[in-house]
Amino acid sequence: QVQLVESGGGLVQPGGALTLSCVSSGIIFRQYAMAWYRQAPGKQREWVATITAGGRTNYGDSVKGRFTISRDNDKKTAYLQMTSLKPEDTAVYYCNARFSETGYWGQGTQVTVSS
Repeated sequence: QVQLVESGGGLVQPGGALTLSCVSSGIIFRQYAMAWYRQAPGKQREWVATITAGGRTNYGDSVKGRFTISRDNDKKTAYLQMTSLKPEDTAVYYCNARFSETGYWGQGTQVTVSS
């Protein structure tokens, strides 16, 4: 019943930009903190960015200054704007929603940065 669906992934050249979306259903979206994680082949899952229910944002060092997380409570959607993309950003990107010991994951969307 609870569902997070990521979209917007694809192939982009180094230095390019891409925006990911995460549409939620089955939760009271406005009370959940939203986050993006990513997992590259052979690597552990890495935290990318978080936006709290109150709108405060935090970023991992590897993406700080290049990525922007945002949310639209009316659309029940979280976004990740990615710019200045590097090959090392290549990964499956996952959306996460968390509130009071309860958390949910999306299925992931592939981002490939390559020339």
